[in-house]
Amino acid sequence: MDRPPNILVVLSDEHTAAAAGWAGHPHVRTPHLDRLAAQGVSFDRAYTNSPMCVPSRLSLMSGRYVHQIGAWDNGVIPGPTYRTWGHHLREAGYTSVIAGRTHFNGPDRLLGFDKRLTDDLDFWLDHSGRPPRRTPDWRRPSNSHVTEQGAGDHIHTQHDIAATDAAVDFLRAPGEDPFLLYVGYMHPHFPLVAPPEFRALYDPADVELPSVADQQHPVISLLRHGFRNDEPLTEEQIREATVCYWALVSHLDHQIGRLLNAVPDDTVVIYTSDHGEMAGQHGIWQKQCFYEPAVRIPLLLRHPAIARGRTDAHVSLVDLLPTLRDIAGLESDPALPGHSLLDPMDRPVLSEYHAQGMLDGGFMLKSGPWKYCYYGPTNAPQVFNLDDDPLEQNDLSADTALVRRLDAELRLLLDPDATDERAKSDQAARMAVSTRG
Repeated sequence: MDRPPNILVVLSDEHTAAAAGWAGHPHVRTPHLDRLAAQGVSFDRAYTNSPMCVPSRLSLMSGRYVHQIGAWDNGVIPGPTYRTWGHHLREAGYTSVIAGRTHFNGPDRLLGFDKRLTDDLDFWLDHSGRPPRRTPDWRRPSNSHVTEQGAGDHIHTQHDIAATDAAVDFLRAPGEDPFLLYVGYMHPHFPLVAPPEFRALYDPADVELPSVADQQHPVISLLRHGFRNDEPLTEEQIREATVCYWALVSHLDHQIGRLLNAVPDDTVVIYTSDHGEMAGQHGIWQKQCFYEPAVRIPLLLRHPAIARGRTDAHVSLVDLLPTLRDIAGLESDPALPGHSLLDPMDRPVLSEYHAQGMLDGGFMLKSGPWKYCYYGPTNAPQVFNLDDDPLEQNDLSADTALVRRLDAELRLLLDPDATDERAKSDQAARMAVSTRG
């Protein structure tokens, strides 16, 4: 049997799909990712399965939906039955290695991988398992996710440089076995403090100010209130926050360029992000919702055996593990809901949110041009036709026949109400344990 190829997977944090040169952004500079896109395939309709860090990452690493593994929020600690890419690719003789950010909570810093070169920043990790408080009066302590901004050094930047250094050192002498090297970056996650040389690339005058509708869906209004996105920002703050986000994307791109320069052309390379960033669209900063800037993510794949180009097939992060198994020469696993990206299928995408700022579980179905957002039986849904309305400003939920059709399609994937009850029950039990502790 031929030796399977080496694999490099790069995962950033909070990189929205549109903020990249190859995606057509008029200002954001990503020359190294542009080069990767030209060498492989860009999946232009790739989505996260949860617009939040830990749920997205646990889903990504296990190849299973959030509701299948109980990864409801950022406090979840994976249990002993949780299986990652490392467990799966060991069957094919791979050595699996981590450098940088994974956002794995708890004491197990490998979760099936063989080696870790550098770790997460500890202050981002939850070792208690405590869930978030999901009540109407919950509010983030401040809006520092927007207002902490400007040029400067930051520990996130130091973390990312250290992860690259360690990964490049590994690539110089990776050993005899085929390897899966995962490199995780903090950037462009807030705070919006960008290295000065990258901040200097951008002019705040180039920022197109986002618009916010006077009337918003009640679920979105409560979410904005909880994350203090309803607190007014000056035009100067909005412009500076935006160019700092662009600068963080460019610093991320620089680190990825260092990795690409260290791997041979026959190495399979995958780049993606755990979720996007709203960057002020609809009056929201961060993510935690189902608008396109929060849920649509970059996804690039370079593989010597597949043709270069772009595809608009709907795919999501649960497709990565079936892809890795396919690359490694393993048979498909019927327990995994995803499908290999080496032969992409256009299928409905599911995304979920079960955390702070939203009282009931949120569920998104993206199917063809339609986006259906379900917020529980007592809240109105949202429906958008993205072909006609790419900015998601025209809610079509008054069309009851359309809602019924899309709701039935969502329920082929899961029972949203039963899932919401299970999430709340699990979070209540974890809250009781953490309070007693």
